[in-house]
Amino acid sequence: MKTRTTTMLSSAIESATGVALLAVPDLVARVLLGTGLSDSGSAVARLAGCGLLSLGLACWPSGDEPTPNATRALFIYNLLAGFYLGYLRVGGGFVSFLLWPACFVHVALAVLLARPALRAVKPE
Repeated sequence: MKTRTTTMLSSAIESATGVALLAVPDLVARVLLGTGLSDSGSAVARLAGCGLLSLGLACWPSGDEPTPNATRALFIYNLLAGFYLGYLRVGGGFVSFLLWPACFVHVALAVLLARPALRAVKPE
């Protein structure tokens, strides 16, 4: 898969998740984690939604190739998100049916972005 396509896919997923967290944070938590949110949890989830929407929009490729910074940012985010979602399923006690698929999607995107992200790092 081309780097531009992978970056667009990852940006679209993060933007859509950001919008969903802004609009209905409790529903996102119930579907992803299998539990609801308190009022403070909803506030933090909406703030996370702002961050995800910003990440998705900032990393959306505008030319033929995405910028190295956008590729690295999406690689790091997907790697960390994939590992954390896996941890929540294995060690965090969450059992939602979407937790494993979300984990695998993030890890797969991280794998696809790894080479372009690491290639963009130039030794000084």
